Amino acid sequence: MVNARDALDTRFAARPGSPPVEWVVADVPVPYPAAVAEMEARAALIADGRAAERIWLVEHPPLYTAGTSADAADLIEPDRFPVYATGRGGQYTYHGPGQRVAYVMLDLKRRREDVRAFVAALEAWIIGTLDAFTVRGERREDRVGVWVRRPDRGDGAEDKIAAIGIRVRRWVTFHGISLNVEPDLSHFSGIVPCGVTDHGVTSLVDLGLPVTMADADVALRVAFERVFGETVTVDERAAAEAAVAQAAGGAVG
Repeated sequence: MVNARDALDTRFAARPGSPPVEWVVADVPVPYPAAVAEMEARAALIADGRAAERIWLVEHPPLYTAGTSADAADLIEPDRFPVYATGRGGQYTYHGPGQRVAYVMLDLKRRREDVRAFVAALEAWIIGTLDAFTVRGERREDRVGVWVRRPDRGDGAEDKIAAIGIRVRRWVTFHGISLNVEPDLSHFSGIVPCGVTDHGVTSLVDLGLPVTMADADVALRVAFERVFGETVTVDERAAAEAAVAQAAGGAVG
């Protein structure tokens, strides 16, 4: 299938001399309002040049979010889970345990001020992640996100495996992507996911792959670095700083 975004340059490395992107993984579920507040604060610091770019991997308790294009008619079960209006683009989506949400706080002024190409780069990141598990993810011209074909369900059948919804303020991005690793797919039935009625949703485990969240995180980081450049965790930075300090102390002594 021809897709105009396939032709875009999806390389989004930062300009030379930029510090690596902080790679942070939350070890407990994060309430959605707290995540939004943290993203808003971090994006402002990045825009002011007072903080490094960050990728923040989280899971949420079960909830629905409504993007700026959400249609109220697509909220089928409004009392099933908490519903949050949010400033990201897109329509209704679900977040919950077993789904890896990656909040993407990058400074496009250090990269490229091209939002359309940035969305294509996020799709390339997801497609690269899926490739690690021999899953072929694809773009669709009329739909944002990443899709997999389901020939076992008939000719033309396909499901969504990852969603994208972003916001850009002062050329700093926030919100991001969600990849279905092993969520309860029945939870998507309370909404019309992303306004799409004629296709379903799937996950890595639903496709028959015994993938853990840790496996997905490793693949996400490798694929991210191919598209966006170097990352560093807090522990890796601390170890590098300690090694430099030790070497300096040895040289003085």
